[in-house]
Amino acid sequence: MNRTRTNDRFTRTRNGSAESGRGGSRFGSSAGSRSAGPSRSGGHGRRPAAVQGEFALPRTITPALPAVEGFADLDMPRALLGALSSQGVTVPFPIQAATLPNSLAGRDVLGRGRTGSGKTLAFGLAVLARTAGQRADAGQPLGLILVPTRELAQQVTDALAPYARSVRLRLATVVGGMPIGRQASALRGGAEVVVATPGRLKDLIDRGDCRLDQVSITVLDEADQMADMGFMPQVTALLDQVRPDGQRMLFSATLDRNVDLLVRRYLSDPVVHSVDPSAGAVTTMEHHVLHVHGADKHTATTQIAARDGRVIMFLDTKRAVDGLTEHLLNSGVRAAALHGGKSQPQRTRTLAQFKAGHVNVLVATNVAARGIHVDNLDLVVNVDPPTDHKDYLHRGGRTARAGESGSVVTLVTPNQRRSMARLMAAAGIVPQTTQVRVGEEALHRITGAQAPSGIPVVITAPVVERPKKRGATSRGRRRPVSAARRAPVRQSTAGAAA
Repeated sequence: MNRTRTNDRFTRTRNGSAESGRGGSRFGSSAGSRSAGPSRSGGHGRRPAAVQGEFALPRTITPALPAVEGFADLDMPRALLGALSSQGVTVPFPIQAATLPNSLAGRDVLGRGRTGSGKTLAFGLAVLARTAGQRADAGQPLGLILVPTRELAQQVTDALAPYARSVRLRLATVVGGMPIGRQASALRGGAEVVVATPGRLKDLIDRGDCRLDQVSITVLDEADQMADMGFMPQVTALLDQVRPDGQRMLFSATLDRNVDLLVRRYLSDPVVHSVDPSAGAVTTMEHHVLHVHGADKHTATTQIAARDGRVIMFLDTKRAVDGLTEHLLNSGVRAAALHGGKSQPQRTRTLAQFKAGHVNVLVATNVAARGIHVDNLDLVVNVDPPTDHKDYLHRGGRTARAGESGSVVTLVTPNQRRSMARLMAAAGIVPQTTQVRVGEEALHRITGAQAPSGIPVVITAPVVERPKKRGATSRGRRRPVSAARRAPVRQSTAGAAA
């Protein structure tokens, strides 16, 4: 899908690296062509991302157990059922109802469901239920959940934490961008279930801080993205280290030919379940393609960002994200940037501010396209159209989650129309296409676009009051302290972020 760079402030050559920060115009970048790399051989080469289409699903020899109507019908520890009830989770989503009876029985599972369909609990409850009552030795976890990104790892951990506590299992999150020493310490302290990105887990194994030979349950979440990101050699190397007789589950919103190696090599007589076809659309999601003139795109983007309510805006490069974020802040829009060039604490803080409503616009690269759940997010905007249909589906999956409604809007300039039509066809989506101009009613009706205030804003981190340290309780050898130190210190929260 090569496109020619124009004078549009946002448009650039589309075959550049998605996280490149080089070159380009005001909000865009221009990078070299992406190399497809060598073809896969034995799982140790990177397959070109352009490969599309379904692979032949494996044949299931042993019939699958029937789906259940409620969690109470499942063979899970009573404490786990109680935790579900206390969390208000009473009726399983279809992918949970279909796969949990089989995964709880120890079957390998190949599951496909759109983002927001409940995949995390579908595999997470099985891992926790089958691990409950066991205790891991230092550095030897019993369950492993592999994910492609730090954000998804944290979301999986957060989603499973209350249920893990209910059955007294210890979770450890192992991702890059965070101090490796703390993660090594958590593993040495004993963690029954590890949620990890492949690169950081490999680092800890190489350091001798972790072994996988006791892992009896392994989950690959968003396996296709791991393949697309070039993690296939690391993933296969990790899977070769877990117990060969263990249970394996592979879940994703899309299952294409990039993951057929994993399915053929590592899943044995799997139960196959698909909530939606990989190119299927969510019925509560509207898809809009807005044809805009290059001269209008800058202003149209700004006015959409200034709408009432939150929005995620996707661009291709870190440089483009930073440029648009700075422009929006100067225009009076509360925006924040999220991309791979940010440290993990920065990314975590930005997401927290967006979820809390402290920031209204999250400007992001594809790092936010998977694994981020934000309640009541009703609009996603592709300022830069994605390069393939899977990216489109995962970007759009940030809205219309768990039965809620939402819209995905893609801004398309004249030279992008043909490639966008091909992308939509590959995604199995027939969008509503509208020609829009800045100031016209259609742009406001579809997106809520309005003029920004024009008053620059500054996003500051909220001040968190730290708990006071308690003084010594023994009476014998307390050292004298000054009056200044004895005086209680109160940290004001009045300066919390505006």
